[in-house]
Amino acid sequence: MALRGVWQLQKLVVSYCNWGGSSRGIRAFMETELPAFQEKNPQLEIVPELIRGQHPHLKAFYKNKNQRVVCVKNMTPDDILLHATRLRNALGRKVVKLKTRAYSRAAGKGVLGFCFRRLGEK
Repeated sequence: MALRGVWQLQKLVVSYCNWGGSSRGIRAFMETELPAFQEKNPQLEIVPELIRGQHPHLKAFYKNKNQRVVCVKNMTPDDILLHATRLRNALGRKVVKLKTRAYSRAAGKGVLGFCFRRLGEK
């Protein structure tokens, strides 16, 4: 995704094994889908990496020095293309867990008490 017109994903590393069965989908992805994906995204550096004896994964490097790794073992080429597109569209920010709960106006009143109260009550 572009933040202020600048794509945040700098480099996408496609790691695979040329022998293992779990890399069958990513090898097909590299033959069929990857050239078109690379042509549609000229701003992106795509690096294939051969790693023997490991499960395949996509590793994304962003401008803010963060990285994300997605395991793509036993996936079809279409699923891998979907993951690569999601990595391209992400901003690269870390996922932050919210520390406060979201409260509604009816918090603590119970569902039935809130639904069946009379109109004049507060």
